[in-house]
Amino acid sequence: MQETSIKSSKQKISKSLNEKPIYILGPCSAEDRDQVVNTAVDLARRFPNAIYRSGIWKPRTRPGNFEGIGEKGLKWLREAGDLSGLPVATEVANAEHVELALSNDIDILWVGARTTVNPFYVQEIAEALKGVDIPVMIKNPLAPDFSLWLGAIERFEKIGIEHVIAIHRGFYNFDSKPYRNSPQWEIPIQLMANRSDIPIICDISHIGGSPELLPLLAQKAMDLNMSGLHVEVHPRPSEALSDAMQQITIKELATLIDGIQWREPSTSDVDFKEGLQDLRNKIDQVDQQILSDFFNRMQTIARIGSLKKQNKVTILQVKRWKKIEAHYLKEGMALGLNKEFLQNILHLIHEESMRIQHEIMNE
Repeated sequence: MQETSIKSSKQKISKSLNEKPIYILGPCSAEDRDQVVNTAVDLARRFPNAIYRSGIWKPRTRPGNFEGIGEKGLKWLREAGDLSGLPVATEVANAEHVELALSNDIDILWVGARTTVNPFYVQEIAEALKGVDIPVMIKNPLAPDFSLWLGAIERFEKIGIEHVIAIHRGFYNFDSKPYRNSPQWEIPIQLMANRSDIPIICDISHIGGSPELLPLLAQKAMDLNMSGLHVEVHPRPSEALSDAMQQITIKELATLIDGIQWREPSTSDVDFKEGLQDLRNKIDQVDQQILSDFFNRMQTIARIGSLKKQNKVTILQVKRWKKIEAHYLKEGMALGLNKEFLQNILHLIHEESMRIQHEIMNE
């Protein structure tokens, strides 16, 4: 009887993780038994293949805030899974959390951003899971550090975890407005490019920080062909004990999902494929010319470095740099190019120019 139950649980988990999009839904924190169980049952009616999530232990920046209901919440979460038929997940931050979660038959574990940032914590949790067949979701670290995120994933793979899921929840910046956490899409895209075998779920709740931004973020994540969405759902968001501002009701969630424009990663339409290939060929030609122009520019920069060396002139010329930046920002924006994009490109070119001059002047 127990073997049948374990097999059934694994089938539910497999179905939830293999159907796209993957939905990871539930309240930020477990607050009481009714909230945990009723939310799961209500969610299952609308999203029968979702994964139900709720935090039992909540790492807070300062003591005194609500830090989670603790161990007793695990029993509520397990009951919620049994009554709703949904696989259940919770966050673990150390080996003790792992043991307690496993002893309460929690189906999926996740490692939070504050834990991912420290390889010692990650390794401790990984060691506690040796020999255990359970999916692990890993949120990106607080800082936009691709290697740190990938390293956490590899630590779990190294000890034998077969089902690893990456959660993109944005990155802390001093000023991330209008977001709570800056999405910095280039980092999850880098992970997708390097590890296409790992599902990447977008935690739009932690990136957005408010319900108004969720539709835009959900559409962006799906347009980038991410594997699914992580959304915090609460029966009464304004009364939530943690992250009240970013949680939504099940009704609001249904409206959000219904509003997404679903697109496919490819199509069999011949005209589309031919037109796309023609445009890509043109892009390749432009890129080749850009590379050639960059080479010529850096060759000229090297000559400037030699001239400065001969005349004992410093590398950085602030007035000249500011004049160039202002000129090309104005020119580029007049052409319709994005200001932030232009600034990033100009700064990268300037940094490389200074690097080349530094090498030449200090040979």
